Amino acid sequence: MAQVKSCSGEVKPVFAVGKVSGCSTVSGAVPFGSVWYLKVNIKSVGGCQVPHPQPGQFYMLRSQKSGLLLGRPVSVYGYRIISDDDISVEFLILRKGKGTEELVKLESGDNIELLGPVGNTWPVPEKGARIACFGGGVGVAPVAGFAASLENGTYDFYAAFKSGSYGLDYIHPSQLVITTDDGSVGIKGMITAAIDVQKMKEYDAAYACGPVPMLAAIQKICAEAGVKCYLSMENRMACGIGACLGCTISTKEGNKRCCVDGPVFDGEILDFTRIDSPVTSPRMERRPPLSAEEKPDLSVKIAGVDFANPVIAASGTFGYGNEYSSVFDVNELGGICSKGLTLEARPGNKGSRIVETASGLINSIGLENPGIEHFIKNELPSMMKFKAVTVANLSGSSIETYVEGAKLLDKTDVPMIELNISCPNVKAGGMAFGMDCSAASTVVSAVRAATKKPLMVKLSPNAPDLIGVAMAVKNAGADAISLVNTFQAASINIETGRPVFENIRAGFSGPAVKPIALRMVYDLCLAMKNLPENERIPVVGLGGISSWQDAVEFIMAGAAAVEVGTATFGNPLAMKEIIHGIENFMRQKGYKSLDDFRGCAL
Repeated sequence: MAQVKSCSGEVKPVFAVGKVSGCSTVSGAVPFGSVWYLKVNIKSVGGCQVPHPQPGQFYMLRSQKSGLLLGRPVSVYGYRIISDDDISVEFLILRKGKGTEELVKLESGDNIELLGPVGNTWPVPEKGARIACFGGGVGVAPVAGFAASLENGTYDFYAAFKSGSYGLDYIHPSQLVITTDDGSVGIKGMITAAIDVQKMKEYDAAYACGPVPMLAAIQKICAEAGVKCYLSMENRMACGIGACLGCTISTKEGNKRCCVDGPVFDGEILDFTRIDSPVTSPRMERRPPLSAEEKPDLSVKIAGVDFANPVIAASGTFGYGNEYSSVFDVNELGGICSKGLTLEARPGNKGSRIVETASGLINSIGLENPGIEHFIKNELPSMMKFKAVTVANLSGSSIETYVEGAKLLDKTDVPMIELNISCPNVKAGGMAFGMDCSAASTVVSAVRAATKKPLMVKLSPNAPDLIGVAMAVKNAGADAISLVNTFQAASINIETGRPVFENIRAGFSGPAVKPIALRMVYDLCLAMKNLPENERIPVVGLGGISSWQDAVEFIMAGAAAVEVGTATFGNPLAMKEIIHGIENFMRQKGYKSLDDFRGCAL
């Protein structure tokens, strides 16, 4: 059988489904479980021989049962030909994000999708050339794969790690030098502790893969020593085969695609000075982790109300707290927003109310609730018994109903009111109050006059001028702002050819909206930052938050706290995990309070 080739004879990558034949933690990697060994068997595709990977190439890997869109680029560590139509490929995987987390959880017999082999290869050294190989962290994999193709003892291998060592099973160098940041193995220090200009002059060429600072150091040393170097780069990828242009890197020869023009580049054309950016480069100093005795302070004060931590259950997703009290201790939460309350009881919308969609949920509940008086007599007393701060979410269909509802809540002990102005304004033909600066200002002013309670106004992301509306409600008396509410969406039943929802349009929430919600929160927090300090009010961010990493992003964007909603439906323990995740993150980063990193991205 023949391999798939282009007209020029180049072996082309193929899309195949492989079978996992092994997946285990790599001994020597620190911390334990941070690096994994994955072995995959790939058989012939469409009657064509499986392309054999060459040193330096990679595959786009994706678990067939993945919930993620994209594969992850992973370099080939080694491979073995079993037969003409069956090969075994080995990878080292750094457990880093959701994609790699899925890959390292694969078991023998699981299916895995592969696109590849992709990319160029390491240049073959001239016969008799003196070669130096450099691998940093998991970057040892592609360099070790290349070294294994060389004659034993014809090269020196330098491996740099933060701690421990791994990925050196298949190499047979003349000299192996290991450096570790903590001195646990070999020389203490970074790669520059083992190599300098004078030492580099002993070689004819250098081959390296690892973190960018290490590659920049190797490039500089090679240039001063007059030694040719080849550097394997990495970047985030979507297609992996040169179509999307999402992985380009800047070079002296213009933009190059990391996936097909690389990943191996002539070191002379790479310009590492372009990596620094006034926008994306870190501006915060590294801090030592907190000691075991130190406990980070997760508390936050919003409009004079003290919350034990920044995680608040969003309105409409957590009932009144009791509903989830048998699932976990809701006292761990910072706060609980009640279901949306209206002056009179509401039956909600007719027909279908929920449709699940990709990474999200469309709902058309219609603010079904028992009415404010019923809430005050029946649900509020039990809510107030929780340690979590009770926030009453107030909705209405007219200014009068908003005002009367606020007056009733003002007579209670509820600590805070969240004013939802995404509801239809019956006097404006059904348009939500929050869509217009004037209407938003009018309703907030009226409610502000009706209650002395701290007032947090919940804004709609569908407003044409969101910042304008936010400033209007601030000037009208809002003590805080929460955003975003759901995005307007629709769904059609393809069997009937008719809309799913009676109101046609409904509210979209869930992980899919998170990047857009984050951008809106960022924009508002930046606008607040540009005001005099005494004119700013806190912003509570929400929209698609499902992990502690999401929550940290919102806080770094300037949010005082976060609300979590739809994520609870998929994982009832999501908020508990988010709280603990934030705390562990703060410990590791040395942050003693939320203020240590709040707004750092602005």
